[in-house]
Amino acid sequence: MFKRLSSKLIVTLFALLLLMSASFIGFALWKTPMFLQELNQRLNLELADNIVKEKNLMINTQVNHEAMQSVFMGLMLVNPIIEVYLVDTQGGLLAYSAPKGVVKRQTIDLVPVQQFLSKEQHFPVLGNDPRDLSRDKVFSAAAIYDKQNLQGYLYIVLGGQAYDSVVELLQSSYMLRIWISAVIVSLLVALLAGFMMFRHITRRVHQLAKSMEKFKQSDFQHSIELPDRFNGRSGDEIDQLGSTFHEMSERIIHQVKLLQNNDTSRREMVANVSHDLRTPLASLQGYLETLKLKVDQLSDEQRQDYIDIAYKHSKRLRKLIAELFELSTLENQDAPLHYESFSMSELVQDVSQKFRLEAENKGLVLCTAISAQPAFVRADIGLIHRVLENLIENAIKYTPAGGKVSVSLLISDQTITTQITNTGQGIAAEDIPHIFDRFYRVEKHRNLDGTGLGLAIAQRIMQLHNSRIEVQSRTNLGTTFSFPLLHSVS
Repeated sequence: MFKRLSSKLIVTLFALLLLMSASFIGFALWKTPMFLQELNQRLNLELADNIVKEKNLMINTQVNHEAMQSVFMGLMLVNPIIEVYLVDTQGGLLAYSAPKGVVKRQTIDLVPVQQFLSKEQHFPVLGNDPRDLSRDKVFSAAAIYDKQNLQGYLYIVLGGQAYDSVVELLQSSYMLRIWISAVIVSLLVALLAGFMMFRHITRRVHQLAKSMEKFKQSDFQHSIELPDRFNGRSGDEIDQLGSTFHEMSERIIHQVKLLQNNDTSRREMVANVSHDLRTPLASLQGYLETLKLKVDQLSDEQRQDYIDIAYKHSKRLRKLIAELFELSTLENQDAPLHYESFSMSELVQDVSQKFRLEAENKGLVLCTAISAQPAFVRADIGLIHRVLENLIENAIKYTPAGGKVSVSLLISDQTITTQITNTGQGIAAEDIPHIFDRFYRVEKHRNLDGTGLGLAIAQRIMQLHNSRIEVQSRTNLGTTFSFPLLHSVS
C-alpha cells in the first residue's frame, strides 16, 4: 500500500497535521488562561475605583468596619468568586473578606498595584494572592485618599479559590474535549481533501510510471503513447518530465534500430569479407600447392602461368585488405582531413591521364571537358584524388569496347561539380540505392574484378567533405556520377 507515491504523501500529510494539531492544542491550552485572565481584568477594571468612590472605607488611617462589612456583603452576593482586601500604604493587610485562617500573607507587593493604577499597564497585570504564597492572580485596585492624603488601597482579587476550581475543571474536561474534537474533525477533513488532491496530482505520475514500465517490457522497441498534456510547454514539472521521457524513448528506439542495423551490416560485412578473402586465398593456395607438388611435371610455360595467376590473386587480396583498412579509417569519427586549395581542373587532367592507356587498351575513348575558367576548390587533395580514381576506374570497367568515358567540370558561383559519364549498360533503378553499400555488386557484373568497396570509400570521402555523390543512370544509355565541392579563390 505504502509503495505508491500518493500513499506516502497522505501519510506524510497526516503526520504533519497531527504534529501541527498537537502544537496548536498545547499552545491554545497554554494561552487560554492568560486570555481569560485579561478578559476578567478588563471587565472589572473600574470595580475597585467605583467602590472607593461610593464608600468611605478609611477615616484618619483607620478602617471603617461598617463600610467594609457593607462592601463585603454586597460583593459576595453579586459575585461570590472575588475576594476583597483593604491594604495600607506599605502593603499590609488591614481587613479582608476571606474566612479566618485561610489568609497566608500579611503583606502584598505594591509594585503590581502601582503598575495597575498607572496609565501604561499591559494586561493582564498579576498581583499576590493572599491565600497562596506561590500564586499570583489578576486583580482590581484603587487608591484611598483623605483630603489628598493616601490612606491605603482597596485590593480585589478577581479569581478566588472557587474561580480556580471552576477554571481547572473546565480546562481538564470541557475545553480539552472541544479542542480534541476540533482537531479530529480537522484531521479527517484535511485527510479527505489531501487524498483527493494527491490522487489527482499523482495520477499523472502513476500513468507515466506505467508507460515507462511498458516501454521497459517492450525491450525498448515500441514507442509509448502519452496524453497531449505531457507536451512540456505549458504544463508543470510532471508534464515536462513526461515530454522529456517521450523524446528520450523515441531517441532510444532510434538508437536501438541503428544498433540493430549496424549489427546486421556488420554481420553482412563479415560474411562478405570472409567470402571475398576466401576466394583469392583458396585460388592462391591451390596454384601454389600445384606448383609445389608438380614442379617437376610442369613445363616452364605452365609454371609461369601458375605463378602469374597466383600473383594476380595475391594482388587482389592485397587490394581488398588495403581498401578494408582505408574504409575503416575513413569511418572513424576522428578521421583527419588535410584541407588545401588546389585546381580541380589540373587534378582531373592528371588522374584522367593515368587511365588513358588502360582505356585505349580496352578500346574506349577517355576524354575531358574542362573550361579554361579557374576551378579552385578547398579540400583534401589526396582523398579527392582517390574519389576520381575510383569513379574513373569503375566507368572504364563497366563500359564495353567502343564506348566512351568523359570527365567534365561544371563551374558555378559557389560550387564546382565533377561529372564522370560512361556509355555502358547503365544501372537498374532498383540497384541505384544500394551501389554505395559495402560489397554490393549488380548481378550481371559479379564476375568482374573488384572488391565492391570502391564506391563505399568514395561516398564516405565525400561525406567527410559535407558533400555526396549523385547517380543518374538509364539502362543501355549510360551512367553519370557527380559530386560538388565548394568553390575556392586561388
